[in-house]
Amino acid sequence: MSARDSLRDFGPTCRIAPDVQLGKGVRMHAFVNLYGCQVGDNTQIGTFVEIQKGARIGKNCKIQSHTFICEGVTIEDEVFIGHHVTFINDLFPRATNGQGQIKRDNDWKCIPTVVKRGASIGSSATILCGVTIGEYALVGAGSVVTKDVPPYAIVAGNPARILRIMDRPEGL
Repeated sequence: MSARDSLRDFGPTCRIAPDVQLGKGVRMHAFVNLYGCQVGDNTQIGTFVEIQKGARIGKNCKIQSHTFICEGVTIEDEVFIGHHVTFINDLFPRATNGQGQIKRDNDWKCIPTVVKRGASIGSSATILCGVTIGEYALVGAGSVVTKDVPPYAIVAGNPARILRIMDRPEGL
């Protein structure tokens, strides 16, 4: 579906740039801002969500309201992102470069983050850059993820720590 079609489908309160690649059956609520990203089939995006250029969202994902997904984030299929989740893509964020000028694209390095298939991230979690959240892992609400999360792990806290590893459910 082209972005031009999506503006008609999602109404005037959604800002969808022409370079956005939307899969079939994507559902969005009001005040969504998408540019330069990919969103897979049947994904649901809540109110007040921004997804930046270069971000990739898989199929059958659910992204709740007030979430920010920045450049460099890859979210695989069947992932749940709770309300007000924030992803970070810069290890050393600064407003200005060494010469005191506002930073431009070439003044910093985007550090990628990956959320693997079936993972769930609780509301108000912050995901620092450079981490991988494993398959079917669960990040507790309000957690700050500073390092990789193993598959099937339940993590929580600031910084997030492993509470336990879940058994792999049958059929997965």
